[in-house]
Amino acid sequence: MASYQIRMFGDPVLTQRSGEVTDIDAKLVQLAEDMVHTMHDAHGLGLAAPQVGIQKRLFVYQLPEQEPVAIINPVIADSRGEWEYEEGCLSIPGLFFPIVRPKEILLTGFDLDGKELSIEADEVEARCFQHELDHLDGRLLLSVLDKDQKKEAMRELRRRAESVGS
Repeated sequence: MASYQIRMFGDPVLTQRSGEVTDIDAKLVQLAEDMVHTMHDAHGLGLAAPQVGIQKRLFVYQLPEQEPVAIINPVIADSRGEWEYEEGCLSIPGLFFPIVRPKEILLTGFDLDGKELSIEADEVEARCFQHELDHLDGRLLLSVLDKDQKKEAMRELRRRAESVGS
């Protein structure tokens, strides 16, 4: 299995909306398998195709004690409640912020066999889905931070960039 390099903050691919998947073929299945391998290497819970430079509406995720799952053309059909939880991102490693998102969601999409999926998710699973969908829409974690959190994040990212450049 090939492993991709995860795209980091500043890469323009992370700010573009991904296109719908129109064909589920062997190439897409291989992409999903490679993304799972990349996600495992990075010790992540989920990984969206744009994070590996592919502009397709596809993400993979794996909760503890479960098999990895790929979801194609996902849509949040319903959401309710609120839940605050500390959230991070593989494309902005080492930064974590308490973020309020809907506690429960209904996600629809397709699996790698082209079968329709409908998943009722809550808490960590729901958060993972929302986070990966943000990536598919060209939004990074920074876009859901409040003003003070975003200032803190940008200050840290500048500090990191300066230490790499010196």
